[in-house]
Amino acid sequence: MAIRKSNKLHQTAVLKQILKRCSSLGRSGGQQEGLPVDVPKGHFAVYVGENRSRFIVPISYLTHPEFQRLLRRAEEEFGFDHDMGLTIPCEEVVFRSLTSMLR
Repeated sequence: MAIRKSNKLHQTAVLKQILKRCSSLGRSGGQQEGLPVDVPKGHFAVYVGENRSRFIVPISYLTHPEFQRLLRRAEEEFGFDHDMGLTIPCEEVVFRSLTSMLR
C-alpha cells in the first residue's frame, strides 16, 4: 500500500512539474499568459518524433496511464529542464494513434 501511495505522489509531482514547465514556455513578447497564442486554454504543446512535429493536446491527457508512460519516457530520455519544449520520445504515427484513442 505504501508503495502504491508513493508512486501516486510521484506521478502527481511529475504532472505538476510538466504543467509548470508547459505554462512557462514562451514567456516572451507577443504571447499571453505564458503560452503561445495558438495554444488554447486547457491545452499544451508537445514535440514528437524525429522531426519534432508539434501537437497541441488537452491537459486532460496528463491523467491517462498511456500518456503518463510516454511522459515518464520523456523524463528519462530528455528530462524536463531544457528549453526545447516538452519532447515525447516516440514515433509520430504511434503518438497520433494513441491520441486518437484518447479522444
